[in-house]
Amino acid sequence: MSHNIITLASLRISEANPNHHLWNNNGTWFLHYTVYPTPFTKERIRRSLGTKDVNLARERRDQFFAHLAKQSSAPAPVLAGAVA
Repeated sequence: MSHNIITLASLRISEANPNHHLWNNNGTWFLHYTVYPTPFTKERIRRSLGTKDVNLARERRDQFFAHLAKQSSAPAPVLAGAVA
């Protein structure tokens, strides 16, 4: 039997808050989000966006989430040696 596990990103975005998922730590902007690796666990992720410019931080956040969305919509890889 073959099992495919696909992880899809689900994003909650607030139009009223243009800095949603952004966090300013001493002047440097970070991307802040939560992932759920299993139905029973969660992990908070903070990644530096490497900028002090909020507009650039927003662009990098949007690019990161666009990349995640593209990955989650890609077909699942075929594993060599998988038994059907």
